[in-house]
Amino acid sequence: MMAGARLVRDCRNIVGESLIWVAEEGALYWVDIGGRSISMLRPADGGFESWATPDFPTSIGLRKDGGFIVGLTRDICFWRPGEEFQIVARPEPELTGNRLNEGVVAPDGSFWVGSMDNNLNPDGSPKKQTSASGGYYRLAPDLSLRQLTPNEYGITNTMGWLAGQRFVTADTLANTLYQFDVEPDGCIGNRRVFAAGFERGFPDGSCVDGEGYLWNCRVAGGSCVVRFSPSGSVDRVVELPCSWPTSCAFGGPELATLYVTSARFTMSAEHLAANPQEGGLFAVDVAVRGVLPNRFG
Repeated sequence: MMAGARLVRDCRNIVGESLIWVAEEGALYWVDIGGRSISMLRPADGGFESWATPDFPTSIGLRKDGGFIVGLTRDICFWRPGEEFQIVARPEPELTGNRLNEGVVAPDGSFWVGSMDNNLNPDGSPKKQTSASGGYYRLAPDLSLRQLTPNEYGITNTMGWLAGQRFVTADTLANTLYQFDVEPDGCIGNRRVFAAGFERGFPDGSCVDGEGYLWNCRVAGGSCVVRFSPSGSVDRVVELPCSWPTSCAFGGPELATLYVTSARFTMSAEHLAANPQEGGLFAVDVAVRGVLPNRFG
């Protein structure tokens, strides 16, 4: 039986993103891009901590050697709470108008990250995008970097690996989820549509559950998470009390709770006064269990 979504942390993130569950800590970690911070919450006891970042943090993943791999505005870094960020790669040194966006550790232990035309001013306020210049990159455990696609995407979002050696991702601006074949060497090809045209919001972050279904947050007014079957059909829609859900992950002792971050980016003062929960962290019991996140290395 599925219960309604509940607010578990009134964090009021500007753009909460890249949610992951760290089982050994019983904790969730995520970034607030506009708020320039990384946060941790232990749902069992409410323990919370937040760390400032030197730049816009755009993604976070776990490392096998301990600590995290983090995407900042333009750099991929290693990081441990309370320590400095160690830069290990810069995917697009020549594309100064781009920034990094979604980043997820793949099943093979590599870190995949997407880029986009920067939509943020230095103070975190919205900046108009002028090109579809985003691309996808793969950082191997030996720190070698490979470009996976041309720079032709508006906003790179969602990274999930499904049965049949398939990689699913999204271009938010195109309101389309794509699937690729993953080759043995880590390259991708044979792009085709996985799901397109869902009428509520636009695709943002996703996670994959233990049954191989993809849960996709519908940002920019969608107010829901959609569960897509492995074939790309809509299986169910989960309503949320926020209008910009951004990222989701399964957590809890049995990975039985779906947690969702959200954003208040571009929202008016009047809307936020009437809807103060925007930018919060939410939880919903969906009667499905998740899988643990992959680790880099």
